[in-house]
Amino acid sequence: MNPIELSFEFFPPKTQEGVDKLRATRAQLAALKPKFVSVTFGAGGSTQQGTLDTVVEMAKEGFEAAPHLSCIGSSKESLRAILNAYRAHGIRHIVALRGDLPSGMGAVGELRYASELVSFIRAEFGDWFWIEVAGYPEYHPQSRSPRQDLENFARKVKAGANSAITQYFFNADAYFRFVEDAKKLGVDVPIVPGIMPITNFSQLMRFSEMCGAEVPRWIARRLESFGDDRESIRAFGLDVVTDLCGRLIAAKVPGLHFYTLNGAAATKGICERLGV
Repeated sequence: MNPIELSFEFFPPKTQEGVDKLRATRAQLAALKPKFVSVTFGAGGSTQQGTLDTVVEMAKEGFEAAPHLSCIGSSKESLRAILNAYRAHGIRHIVALRGDLPSGMGAVGELRYASELVSFIRAEFGDWFWIEVAGYPEYHPQSRSPRQDLENFARKVKAGANSAITQYFFNADAYFRFVEDAKKLGVDVPIVPGIMPITNFSQLMRFSEMCGAEVPRWIARRLESFGDDRESIRAFGLDVVTDLCGRLIAAKVPGLHFYTLNGAAATKGICERLGV
């Protein structure tokens, strides 16, 4: 039996090759018996159909599948239609996000914040959906201050969220402090740490720049020193992320949520090393 609950994030593939790859990845990761799997969603509905198709297929395979839903650029009417479609397919788990405003999109939409989206889902659908929200141990890149960011997080939870998943991080203390500070604001739901396996240096730095996650200097310098040596990057990444997860498990975190990037090898490698 797993000593800790696992969950995995995927993105909706855009090509048949991508669909086949994701099916193979799911088949490999299914052996780890995840509590649920989540599927990302492009803001403004850019991958809305892809998310629905992927989630429904996963649900048919026996996974508890949780689509991401972002409110930026969407009307209440369109959000209601998406949520009704999920309910019709028996989907009961949602990751509720504000989302990023795509470039060139002028309209913010009727709901501006994730807390408003959570309130809307609760008002329209009662307790049908288990709602996840996002947390940022190293603070949201657009927040004005750490305090404001924490208050926004607490607001989302108090609007009716059941649990939270964090942005990935490599500094366990940032996560522990975030959980402690959130508790002081009355947050009492599980806050599951998000885990990013390291397989590609330039991709990791690009993602981290976009989402405000900090890659500690010692990790970045070591990865940089490997140049194009992918095997060394993967081996070092496996060590670093396994150590991080070991610390989190020792602290009895409520679960681990892996950002798989639709690949199985790195996530599987970490879990095997951890004995989960």
